[in-house]
Amino acid sequence: METKSIMIVGVGGQGSLLASRLIGNVLLSQGFDVKVSEVHGMSQRGGSVVTYVKYGDKVYSPVIEKGEADIIISFEALEAARWVSYLKKGGHIVTSTQQLDPMPVIQGVMQYPEDVIGKMKAQGIDVLSCDALSLALSVGNAKASNVVLMGLVSTKMGFEDKYWQQALESCVPPKFLELNKKAFELGKNA
Repeated sequence: METKSIMIVGVGGQGSLLASRLIGNVLLSQGFDVKVSEVHGMSQRGGSVVTYVKYGDKVYSPVIEKGEADIIISFEALEAARWVSYLKKGGHIVTSTQQLDPMPVIQGVMQYPEDVIGKMKAQGIDVLSCDALSLALSVGNAKASNVVLMGLVSTKMGFEDKYWQQALESCVPPKFLELNKKAFELGKNA
């Protein structure tokens, strides 16, 4: 199997570590060689966070170059647009519609761009989006928006639901498991 690449992008504190663990767990259960690398940037200051996941028969490096990502999972709409040059032709963007103002917007120097998702779709990019934050809040915890997106991305990856459920059971603390299973289902059905 040729090597596949997934980028997880967002802002510090949105749960990219759990997302990469869930995806890695599912991929390992399928017998793939998996490499994961995190690039934090200014994650503790609300800055951009990127995680690379590569999988296949044999993977030598987790680094993803421009035009190489099969899927970009974005926890925030502008982050999806920021990393779109890494998407390969025919790839997919799975994103939350959530908008978090970057520092130039907070400082009043710039405005948040309008209709970021619509502009990507107008370029012919396959964008699958949902309001992950609202769905997570509907199950009782805004922090579950990352798991909502995992449910959404599961529809593009083609692995049986039971492997995602096993990954949730392995990666999520028991006291948060049911909440996260509900969040995953909402994302899968979004």
